[in-house]
Amino acid sequence: MVRTFATHRIRKTQELSSCLWDFETLPEEGGTVGETAGGKETAPGKGTAPVKMKTAVPGCWENCPDTLTYRGKAVYERRFACEGNIRLEFKGVSHTAQVYLDDMRIAEHYNAYTPFSAVVKELPAGEHTLRVYVDNSFGPDSALHVPNDYQTYGGITRPVVLEELKDAYLTKLHFTPLRRDGQWYFVIKGEVKNLSAAPFEGRILLSLGEETVAEAAVRAEGNGVCGFETEETLFPQAQEWCPENPVLYLLNAVLLDAQGRETDDLIDRAGFREVRIEGKDILLNGRKLRIKGFCRHEDHPQFGCALPFAAMQQDLLLMKDMGANSVRTSHYPNDEIFLDLCDETGMLVWEENHARGLSEENMRNPNFERQCEDCIREMIEAHYNHPSIYIWGILNECASHTEYGKECYRKQYELIRQLDQSRPRSSASCQFKTDICFGLPEVVSYNIYPLWYHDTPVQDYLKGLYDWVQEESEGAGKPFLITETGAGAIYGCRTPSRVKWSEEYQAYAIEKQLEAVFGQEGCSGVYLWQFCDCNVCDSWFGGRPRTMNNKGIVDEYRRPKLAYETVKRMFGSVDTYF
Repeated sequence: MVRTFATHRIRKTQELSSCLWDFETLPEEGGTVGETAGGKETAPGKGTAPVKMKTAVPGCWENCPDTLTYRGKAVYERRFACEGNIRLEFKGVSHTAQVYLDDMRIAEHYNAYTPFSAVVKELPAGEHTLRVYVDNSFGPDSALHVPNDYQTYGGITRPVVLEELKDAYLTKLHFTPLRRDGQWYFVIKGEVKNLSAAPFEGRILLSLGEETVAEAAVRAEGNGVCGFETEETLFPQAQEWCPENPVLYLLNAVLLDAQGRETDDLIDRAGFREVRIEGKDILLNGRKLRIKGFCRHEDHPQFGCALPFAAMQQDLLLMKDMGANSVRTSHYPNDEIFLDLCDETGMLVWEENHARGLSEENMRNPNFERQCEDCIREMIEAHYNHPSIYIWGILNECASHTEYGKECYRKQYELIRQLDQSRPRSSASCQFKTDICFGLPEVVSYNIYPLWYHDTPVQDYLKGLYDWVQEESEGAGKPFLITETGAGAIYGCRTPSRVKWSEEYQAYAIEKQLEAVFGQEGCSGVYLWQFCDCNVCDSWFGGRPRTMNNKGIVDEYRRPKLAYETVKRMFGSVDTYF
């Protein structure tokens, strides 16, 4: 399953995933068999026998018995029949990929969590061999994929799609809603690419739902790209997208050639909603928003990060049952199917680029800025139209207290603003009263763990932090969010003495944390860390019992801990809007 709706009616597509591929590890290519308890990788050496098998795509090789701890290189292979111009899109490969078609390299990509594609022209008729070389090892070339407090899985972890293209085809379609004087307008931007040496002239027909709403002429020079943009257009019948009524419209672009023949199309979904900052408030469609959310990793003991549709939906059902209205995609862009479900169910999304807990030394990696910026571009280009995404985040708990770090934050915030002016920006900070970056984004966000990493009373700690932001930082007068708070508990560990790691203590700590957050004037809401227990890299074993981050309100199998009912009661005590 690629999306929850069809993205083409005219363009022929074929899903190459949701089936078994040939798979082989490549240990002699420099792969490793695992990590020691101290975090040092252990090399297999020459002569290690490769593992060969049939494996599911999407999938993670850590969920296969013979490759449970394999960290290194592997190759996936399958055959397909096709001819002419084709486009291959990979929704996610962890965490580097080199793609070969009939022994010709057609693409390479870094980052597990963003899509990439390759176009091949004039492919001969017949069967063709697709090989994808995947590497999930850590190394100096990788600035973002490092041993961390979550697991970096290996594999083709998201869907793969084959598309058959005409000489001219649509490459982008972005919908921006505009709210003015109680009425809704929109602007649509897009691009057409021409694969032929001859110029292409044609028209674009644009529709929302069943209604044709705009038309644009296009001319793309030979092997060129042509952009188009509509004027601001009134849509008087628009129904607003909001958590309690998530109305979606099919956005359909049809490309016509000079003779008026339909040659290509691109379908997405759109929603009419506005996110605006007014003083210390985050406004959704003009109403002051209160966030009640969870941080969530894409992680499951049976599926790794390649969760199937039903498991994604089950996560959303559990979060909504506890009264949540938002989810934070910590700490990377999420599978587009999950975002589709958030659009459909009215779950607001904080989506962020891929970076967590990086020091200034980490950020000085010569690949850091490029890899971060690539992630931001690919994230926003692919996910721009999701109305559920109300804010873009960057650089969770990185070096926002240093001048070098501040320059990195500035560049990435500016890139987001170039790509999208319709959403606010933020970053989750752990730099207690030392962050120097709060003048850059629209929203100030902090991760705090009173009653877990220290025993300071929550109200005192939160008030002291909030007052410092208002009185001594450049974040004064801006909306303020708590983007992480919580406590750990081992599922089934229960004791009346309420010691740490017990379910009783977790429920107690979270109740006190939520009481403080909801009682703090000027605080726009909270994301609990975290929805479910998740795997971490082996090198984090010292502070992570079971080699898991155990702060989930449910465990890795989604079994509720005692805090489940506490969160449900606390979230239920306040509304989505102030």
